[in-house]
Amino acid sequence: MVKNIVTTVWTQKEQFESNNPSGHHLTMFSVADEENKGTVGYGPKALMLSSLAGCSALDVISLLKKMRVETADFKIEVTAELTDEHPKFYNKVKVDYHFTGKDLQPEKIQKAVNLSVTKYCGVMEMFRQFAVVETEIFLHDE
Repeated sequence: MVKNIVTTVWTQKEQFESNNPSGHHLTMFSVADEENKGTVGYGPKALMLSSLAGCSALDVISLLKKMRVETADFKIEVTAELTDEHPKFYNKVKVDYHFTGKDLQPEKIQKAVNLSVTKYCGVMEMFRQFAVVETEIFLHDE
């Protein structure tokens, strides 16, 4: 079993620095705290959405490469709703996959996204434990 260790250290006010197993660091802060306006970093809940998009994006781009599918551009937009009551958490999440290119292969793109969503993306599976997750694919011509 793989074990990951992350250390998060209080740096000042309502800001923390966190490392990850690859050795990189990032700053997290309270987005509600006025003193953090202009801080370069992430709110913890928004970081979860970035993790969801990143996990699935890595799967999809790897699968498309194996399928020999070329795309000029690829992005994922995640929209999420927080509950009104504390502890606030995401209860509805929409993941939109946008592909741009000439002669896109819709069937293969659909297969790659489906494999990520249903089989490979562990973060997607974690989100499904507490939220309704919807996905949609958009194909754009160059």
